Amino acid sequence: MSPVFDCSTSEGREEGLAAARTAIGDGRLVVLPTDTVYGLAADAFSPAGVAAIFSAKGRGREMPPPVLVPNPRTVDGLAMAMPSYVKRLMKEFWPGGLTLVVRAQQSLSWDLGETNGTVALRMPDDELTLTLLAETGPLAVSSANRTGQPAATTATDAGFQLGPFADIYLDDGPRDALQPSTILDCTKPDPIVLREGAVSLDRLREVLGDIDLVAPHVEEPFGVGEDDGVTGGAPELPEDVQLASSADVDEPEPPTLGQHWQDSSTVQPHRSFGSTALPRPEPSVDEDQAEPAALPDQPSPPETATGDQR
Repeated sequence: MSPVFDCSTSEGREEGLAAARTAIGDGRLVVLPTDTVYGLAADAFSPAGVAAIFSAKGRGREMPPPVLVPNPRTVDGLAMAMPSYVKRLMKEFWPGGLTLVVRAQQSLSWDLGETNGTVALRMPDDELTLTLLAETGPLAVSSANRTGQPAATTATDAGFQLGPFADIYLDDGPRDALQPSTILDCTKPDPIVLREGAVSLDRLREVLGDIDLVAPHVEEPFGVGEDDGVTGGAPELPEDVQLASSADVDEPEPPTLGQHWQDSSTVQPHRSFGSTALPRPEPSVDEDQAEPAALPDQPSPPETATGDQR
């Protein structure tokens, strides 16, 4: 069984962080808490680790994982040609529930999947995960659930769904956030709302000032309540919307460059009550993990399963 570390104690926290650092350095997967729900993390620069996320979640490369960063300074090494408003947004809302889709540095030796040359970045407001990020660097982090299953708000929830697919579990208590992060496509002169969430449109407009915020008009907030783009596609812009050049970069082509990230941020919580039992993957390393508690045996799957919440 994969070890679980109780990070509510100083000893468990220290041991858990050390084990997580080792696992991530080896290209293995770690379940960790965020300020929304529990996430499944790998070294963003480890192709094997990112591929393991796809395998664990049961999804394809067309749904790339976002990247969590330890601080705004890290973004300069990951992104290029950012409009000036991006740093304004980071200063106001990071750490917190705002995911920013930007154009990725072309020289980076990573493979997050089919990103269309972009990357979704966020600095989470969670002290434990920020401590780990400061030691490991950027992490590719998706929600700790199988695609099509409820999001995990506890380490136990995550364990029921992912089992031995994750090598280390960091348990820091339940996560009860009610909203996912807001996602903005910042690859254009004016930011486009890909999903409404924790940061309201009114607050965004206050911070952006004279920069236009392009928010497609839909009856319900798109993306909320769905994980990984399982059922929804990228929203269409209204016919009368024009992308004005009110920022300091030229408008890139195509105009929907970042919209495939619509449902790929840290998820909206939803309590799970069981999940499909999974076959044990072939171990990639010695499994003589000591000390921590073992995950509970996986229960029988329910008759029906709700969609992933994000």
